[in-house]
Amino acid sequence: TSPLTFRKLAGCTLFITGASRGIGKAIALKAAKDGANIVIAAKTAEPHPTLSGTIYTAAAEIEAAGGKALPCIVNVREEQQIINAVEKAVKTFGGIDILVNNASAISLTGTLETETKKVNLMMDVNVRGTYLTSKTCLPHLRKSKNPHILNLSPPMNLNPMWFKNHCAYTISKYGMSMCVLGMAEEFRGEVAVNALWPKTAIHTAAMDMLGGAGIEKQCRKTDIIADAAYCILTKPKSFTGNFIIDEVLLREEGVKDFDVYAIAPGHPLIPDFFLDVETDMTTMKQERYGKGAEFNTGSAPTKPSSPVAETFRVIQGAMSEEYVRTTQGVFQFELSGDEGGTWYIDLKTPGGSAGFGKPPVTADVFMSMSSADFVKMFTGKLKPTLAFMSGKLRIKGNMALAIKLDKMLTHLNSKL
Repeated sequence: TSPLTFRKLAGCTLFITGASRGIGKAIALKAAKDGANIVIAAKTAEPHPTLSGTIYTAAAEIEAAGGKALPCIVNVREEQQIINAVEKAVKTFGGIDILVNNASAISLTGTLETETKKVNLMMDVNVRGTYLTSKTCLPHLRKSKNPHILNLSPPMNLNPMWFKNHCAYTISKYGMSMCVLGMAEEFRGEVAVNALWPKTAIHTAAMDMLGGAGIEKQCRKTDIIADAAYCILTKPKSFTGNFIIDEVLLREEGVKDFDVYAIAPGHPLIPDFFLDVETDMTTMKQERYGKGAEFNTGSAPTKPSSPVAETFRVIQGAMSEEYVRTTQGVFQFELSGDEGGTWYIDLKTPGGSAGFGKPPVTADVFMSMSSADFVKMFTGKLKPTLAFMSGKLRIKGNMALAIKLDKMLTHLNSKL
């Protein structure tokens, strides 16, 4: 059998927005290995002061990987630039088989903190840009043998927690997902339209911007999205209207080793936005244990102390020189609700300590959250990363030390 038989995207033309770097480029390079034609529809033509990659450097990588590249300057906010690029793509490669709507803008800010220009940017790039690029490509996609539109957008989850901290961003990403809902049905039998979203945070320039130094250890490589996208884009056009999570699909495809996708194998991963499976699990556990769950500390039956005080008592009992030596950090907690106030964990002073009030030395990390969520976090019912990403936990100070505390929690959960 000819090896070309296995190059499923050989000769196909992919129009990818935002393909000069990150996820868009990773999908492009995966297809390029098959010998695909890639239209790099992105706006970075000149080197950016802080972001690596332009449409021309991406084109060089695509050509080196075995594909053909057509770099086009496209800001998806400008309809005429989209139209021009699509016309150039059709003229160069004879048509368009696949559209990947990857270009996206993000601002994780509350309603009062989000400037109007940021709202406009997210709505224009995420919703309007996706809609207009799809609209412009569709007449050409309908002529393809196996046409696909793939939007990098999440399954729509109406849990209010995904709206309350960044309402404008959520609306804009769900706008992309609604394009999938509507167009999949509108063009059923003609063009496949699907959405793809990561289960965990993906290491990109945007994630560095949001999370700061050290965040990459909690992320996966863009390769996992590229592999999942390849699985979707090589399926028949009857596979449509799906909201796909990368890891779920790849497990179904037989992938067992996900460490290959990790930046730091074995390190805890940040769950991505809009997926609250773990929150649902937390709710189930709460219902199972009941609202009045008591902590079993192994001591003689006494009237149970308050949950927060009991949690700090167990933390104090678990202190060790090893924890202090390896952590070297002081954590101050500002808790609201029942048992609100200031609490601390000192893992810097020899011997360590924990309890009510301000720490004996200046804190390195300040965390604020409700006392109820604090207890859930320290008893394993709420993951710290999910608490942080969903806005339940606010952190100021040394983020690397905050991650170290996360590791300590894993050990403590068995005792709490």
